[in-house]
Amino acid sequence: MDGYEFNSLAFITDGGFVSISVAVLLLVMSIASWYLIVMKTLQAVRVRRASSEYSQAFWNAPTLDLAIRDDGTSTPVSRLATQAVEAAEHHQRHATKRLADACNQDEFIARAMRRSIGDESARAEYGLTVLASVGSVSPFVGLFGTVWGIYHALASISLSGQATLDKVAGPVGEALIMTAMGLAVAIPAVLAYNALVRSNRVLLSQLESFANDLHVLLTTGAPLVVASSQPDGAKPATRLKEVHV
Repeated sequence: MDGYEFNSLAFITDGGFVSISVAVLLLVMSIASWYLIVMKTLQAVRVRRASSEYSQAFWNAPTLDLAIRDDGTSTPVSRLATQAVEAAEHHQRHATKRLADACNQDEFIARAMRRSIGDESARAEYGLTVLASVGSVSPFVGLFGTVWGIYHALASISLSGQATLDKVAGPVGEALIMTAMGLAVAIPAVLAYNALVRSNRVLLSQLESFANDLHVLLTTGAPLVVASSQPDGAKPATRLKEVHV
């Protein structure tokens, strides 16, 4: 007697609207997660490289005006530097004695930097919620498809009146394909989420380091002897001279 012939596609279609919906939902979640994985990975690599180049050029520039020049690139470091310098210039132009008593230049620049870092953090986290949701939900979606498939298979066997082991084991085993599909969707999403969270944490740490060095430059008028804000970990001596914002 021939054994049970496994056909996952036929099993899904025979399961009716529920099985087809579960399979389509898993497919959509898989496509969305892989799109975000590829997009966010390429974006992280590009941002890290561009930020490293901008930071090195910034600290090697002879003047602050040349350091923050608009070269057409937009990176977290360049946006932070621009907003910090604009905040310092704004405070210098519009500060009065009453304003100075309420918020000195040091605090005013620090607030602008914190706001910029917060914006960059939100921008870096874009899409990660989807990956986290896919990683946590897809196994349960697959499990639901398996439960429904087992129920549907057992109901069909009950109607046929042939409840032998070979008639039960085949459909029940075939129903497990839904659980496997759910895990196949979840595992890459969870691994990518953890890697991207780690990458964002490193980028924000480097951004805060750059912000501290820039804060010293704008509030004291002189840079640190060694700039420790290079995204690639390098610490070249800065060429920036004393500035008066």
